[in-house]
Amino acid sequence: MQSGVMAEGGVGTCPQVFVVDSQANYDSVTGGKKPRWSRVGQKFLLLLIGLTMLGLVVEGCLIYNLYKKTESLCQNVSNPQTSWQKGGTILSQEQPKESNDIPSVRPYTEQDQKRPFAQLIGSKNPAGENNVVQWIHRGGEAVTYNMGYNNGRLLVNKDGYYYLYSKVTINAAENCLLIQHKVMKETQAYGKPIELMKSKSFRCPKSSSEMTTEVGEDLWNSFLSGIFQLQSGDQIFVTLEDIQKIRPGTTENLMGAFMISP
Repeated sequence: MQSGVMAEGGVGTCPQVFVVDSQANYDSVTGGKKPRWSRVGQKFLLLLIGLTMLGLVVEGCLIYNLYKKTESLCQNVSNPQTSWQKGGTILSQEQPKESNDIPSVRPYTEQDQKRPFAQLIGSKNPAGENNVVQWIHRGGEAVTYNMGYNNGRLLVNKDGYYYLYSKVTINAAENCLLIQHKVMKETQAYGKPIELMKSKSFRCPKSSSEMTTEVGEDLWNSFLSGIFQLQSGDQIFVTLEDIQKIRPGTTENLMGAFMISP
């Protein structure tokens, strides 16, 4: 808008003109944008944090599974009978019925506790008639359970498969000696003893000058063991050729049997 003033008595001068625009806009000064590398760094940092959290979750799951397996193993070791029975039940339920299946393990029962067994130890006077070795059947480490003993013979009272074993110690220092260690069986089905196991060895002193009655000991051990089917009424005994050469003692000579299956 323009305005003018006339001075009296003269030509009017041109006044200064000021224009005010009331519609002008005043924008606030905005900050510049963040650099691109800063935005990328933030995203990469968030990605690393996410991967770290995922790794912690996976590690926690693995530790939990390992803890469960360890706990189950400890329970099996602390209670083998229960785990055995459970394992046999699971196997019998899950196995497909095929001809080549592996049978489940039979659990231990109270009937197994009644299986006969015996251990005889060497006597101070082990030489018996017909070279039958005599034993101690009661006291110390000697024991008989559901089996009998008579004159060096172990008496079988129940049919089944038995593990038999025998150990003898011989002193072969005085002269050359043929040693024959046998485990024998007498049964009602045969009229004479049956040979179950035998060990045969020929022993001599180291030199002929040692073949005197004053030499020391030259000990020789023989051990026999095996599994045999026995019947009620059978008699098991040990014979030793030249039985006078046996070295007496409770630890030098042993005989035993125990049923492994009916």
